Amino acid sequence: MGTRALRTAASGMYAQELNIEVISNNIANINTTGYKRNKAEFQDLMYQQVSVNPVSSSTPGINNNPSNSIQVGNGVVPTSTAKIFTQGDITPTSNQMDFAIQGDGFFQVRKADGTFAYTRDGSFKVNADGRIVTSSGYIVDPELTLDENTAGITVSKDGTVSAQDSGGSSYVLGNIELARFMNPGGLKALGNNLYAQTVSSGVPIIGTPSKDGFGDINQGYLESSNVDIVEEMISMIAAQRAYEINSKTVQTVQEMMRMANNLKR
Repeated sequence: MGTRALRTAASGMYAQELNIEVISNNIANINTTGYKRNKAEFQDLMYQQVSVNPVSSSTPGINNNPSNSIQVGNGVVPTSTAKIFTQGDITPTSNQMDFAIQGDGFFQVRKADGTFAYTRDGSFKVNADGRIVTSSGYIVDPELTLDENTAGITVSKDGTVSAQDSGGSSYVLGNIELARFMNPGGLKALGNNLYAQTVSSGVPIIGTPSKDGFGDINQGYLESSNVDIVEEMISMIAAQRAYEINSKTVQTVQEMMRMANNLKR
């Protein structure tokens, strides 16, 4: 009995330690543009059939009823961390190269190896070649290139990009497209505010902003992190108390085993 209880309590302490790590990462990214909070998920471990009274059930002449047993669990195991893709606050920046998605969708970017990644972070820049890129230098797809005569750009809610040249004339430069997934929670976080497609997420569905369920693009705004500091602090306190009570369980089992060992004295 004692060793099983110790293992169960230890699994609870490990689970809450991982829970605190997830919460601390959420708090650390409270000011990260487009960040989506994580939530740790757990499952109970397998159960064992334990006799209610092993002494009497082994006594000769007493009916050994197989139903006279209970299930005892073996603790908890962390299974995954789920991304919560709720909308973050849209904050104004007055920067023409900042874009926020209001609604469903991701910007699609092309990495250096030619593969695609997806992001909600629309704080774009212009590189030395005039291409619109992310803060990490990844090219936004479809590719948009400005020339030396471009004085500014205007992006409508449906992703139409219009450029103004130094002479005051305006022309359509291209379109920003969005990608969405059947299961965005299945995306793999790569860091640098990027996500990668997985089998769980499904293939990306490419479309036009403001149409067919895609969100609007807002120029001059950025999407803030969706981390709620009050909720994270409450979760941290609950995890701390759960860790503490599991450690108390270890102490209790230790005392019980000590008393059992002293019975022969």
